[in-house]
Amino acid sequence: MRQAAVLRAVPAAGLLLTATSAGRTEAAADGAATPAAAAARRAAPASDALRRDLGLTRSEAVGRLTAETTARRTERGAERVAGDAYGGSWFDAASGRPVVALTRPDARKAVEATGARVTFVRHGERELTATMQRVDALRAPAGVAGRHVDPRAGSVVVDVVSSHRDDNDVRSFVARARAAGPVSVHQTDQAPRTPAAGTVGGDPYYTGNVRCSMGFSVYGGFVTAGHRAQPGGAVNGWDHTYIGTFQGSSFPDNDYAWVNVGSGWRTVPVVLGWGTVSDQLVRGSAEAPIGASVCRSGSTSHWHCGTVLAKNETVNYSQGAVHEMTKTNVCAEPGDSGGSFISGDQAQGVTSGGWGDRGSGGETWYQPVNEILNRYGLTLHTA
Repeated sequence: MRQAAVLRAVPAAGLLLTATSAGRTEAAADGAATPAAAAARRAAPASDALRRDLGLTRSEAVGRLTAETTARRTERGAERVAGDAYGGSWFDAASGRPVVALTRPDARKAVEATGARVTFVRHGERELTATMQRVDALRAPAGVAGRHVDPRAGSVVVDVVSSHRDDNDVRSFVARARAAGPVSVHQTDQAPRTPAAGTVGGDPYYTGNVRCSMGFSVYGGFVTAGHRAQPGGAVNGWDHTYIGTFQGSSFPDNDYAWVNVGSGWRTVPVVLGWGTVSDQLVRGSAEAPIGASVCRSGSTSHWHCGTVLAKNETVNYSQGAVHEMTKTNVCAEPGDSGGSFISGDQAQGVTSGGWGDRGSGGETWYQPVNEILNRYGLTLHTA
């Protein structure tokens, strides 16, 4: 069962506040140590799931989480100095460093000075983003699972469901997409779907008889997925007591929503570890690069980890396209909708949909949390 679980009532909330206070004390103690040691200490509780899901030893998992924390800072600095030569970036697990793609050699020295590795590509990020926008303007048939900018491939990748690759409408879409710019085609065995139902991240909430999962606490409420939101509709917690109502939502086009919190419920900066790992404090929302590890908490399949596969992907659900999603190889199941994606102690996004399950694996997409915060003017509750 969960430890320090969600806002049950005043006594349970007190347990969470105690855990949060302890986290702040540890953070203060970290300040006296080296940044690397502090990061390693915070990474240790999350490493067990990485060991299981990525096949790492404990020291490898802790080392990877620490390297990814450094890589996030390096990636941001490298993008700034690369300027218009920037072609995208990703985390290389083998070296523990970010790799930055450049279209020109004159930016190499400045980028390498940040600690990033450099590789050269034909197409820059601006060209790929423009291509993605033109592809997104095309109406995609059901046999097209999604599309995204892939800096490693140097193109916009269109994912086609294998069983539909020879459909006339799929062939026509691919031909028009290729005319839009640098485009490559990838085949996938499954089409994505939204998990049909399923304030601490990963905990369940209910709209009628439908169960979803909370994403992240914000001041005044929590964020979650939008595909099960009912505008103005009531939301009940794990114990079916009233929490609040949906204050805003979007689906399709986007897949996000936010719920206000009242009736004695309070928000805390925690994501449930479900006994697999300790409950995780949320300290910010720095975006993890492609290739970085990421973990998901949800009310059905609980805590699972994997890596970021792609960003800015358009996912073609049966209900319509959803844009600017991030793709991972983390499994999810019905009821996990809206749950937390977190990298280290940094909030990443809310679970949208995917294919597969905890037995067979699969792929799952999340809507980036920073987009939700900006859309509704919300502030993430952090430790």
